[in-house]
Amino acid sequence: MIHIENEYIREHLLDGNFGLEKESLRVLEDGSFSHAPHPFEDDEHIVKDFCENQAEINTDVHTSIQGAAKELREHNRRLIKEIGTREQREYLWLFSNPPFIKDEEDIPVAKFDGLYTSKTFYRNYLADKYGRYKMTFSGIHFNYSFSDEMLQKDFLISREKDFDEYRDRLYLNLAKGLVEYGWIMVAVTAASPVLDGSFLEKGKLGESCFTGMASVRCSELGYWNEFVPVLDYESLESYAKSIQRYVDEGLLNAPSELYYPIRLKSKGENNLRVLSKSGVNHIELRMFDLNPLVENGIDERDIFFAQLLILWIASEPQKELGASDQVRCVRNFKMAAHFDLETTKLIYRDGESLSMEEAGKALIERLKEFYADFSKEVMEVLDFEYEKFADKKKRYAWIVRERFSDYFAEKALRLARERQVI
Repeated sequence: MIHIENEYIREHLLDGNFGLEKESLRVLEDGSFSHAPHPFEDDEHIVKDFCENQAEINTDVHTSIQGAAKELREHNRRLIKEIGTREQREYLWLFSNPPFIKDEEDIPVAKFDGLYTSKTFYRNYLADKYGRYKMTFSGIHFNYSFSDEMLQKDFLISREKDFDEYRDRLYLNLAKGLVEYGWIMVAVTAASPVLDGSFLEKGKLGESCFTGMASVRCSELGYWNEFVPVLDYESLESYAKSIQRYVDEGLLNAPSELYYPIRLKSKGENNLRVLSKSGVNHIELRMFDLNPLVENGIDERDIFFAQLLILWIASEPQKELGASDQVRCVRNFKMAAHFDLETTKLIYRDGESLSMEEAGKALIERLKEFYADFSKEVMEVLDFEYEKFADKKKRYAWIVRERFSDYFAEKALRLARERQVI
């Protein structure tokens, strides 16, 4: 764990590196899916995800949240301008849940040529296994790493002999802690309570549906494997092997098919071999809904809160996370995606339970105590998140349901038109 008692460490605790990934669907004037090719074939910052019409923006690494958010905004505006001037005008869909879907053929699987043809085969495999509908969910991923300077200083304080082993163990413990406490990020960023009826029943275009979820993609209805993975956090090698085991057993086609809210990532090529050899470069949080209430699709305060959660976890002694604990934690993630957090229960490791609403308050109170002598900005962010549990009307999901529960697709398209004026 990070030596928070050291003056230098505490002073530089908030230093770090930030990157964002944002997925969005391209739709036509009437809200239907675009079937036109991806507009930026050779752009490393704007690529395509599962669908040909699902654009993914990837920022560079920045030393501030503001820097990453600024770049995301620039690419987002560039993408909107490009698709807004096409002969058949397009808009970026602002929600994690898709607009109306005619049928599976209405969802164009992304096409890759040449050396990358295997990417198309892989997407067709996912379409057959999970169905194309589920693949239309979009969200935001947050990539974070500690500052190199702080890690080097903390390594010296720890008096460990090997920096790579120290760093990898720190990130492994962080990943383990985020599996335990990351549910709170689902609760505070859930923003997709309304679906078009066509997602649930073919032909029900234009009928709005509420499933009882605040985030459908993070709930039991969303992006999860058909089994609950149990990972080994003892070492980086055992962690990689525990993922590869599911591939070897045929439960996964590739490690990338592991739909898990937390991922440890290497630098450069993302695969288990490189991760085991080169070590951990950063950690990825994959549970953020698109927030249609803000231009960028994510409020910077939520990113800052995620960093505060990460640093608190990294400064706390870590407990073992056995198989039953990991199953419990996945269950907590799914429960945090429910709309009613007052009656939905969080299960603690001792078997005790508490409503998600009260558990959220309790966890943020612990963070407030930890950051008591930090800046006013830190406390303002913690208060901002606390209010989402104290007053349900301040949750994004509540606001979205109030505004879009009737005529979801129509109102959502109207919002896109208002925002995306060329």
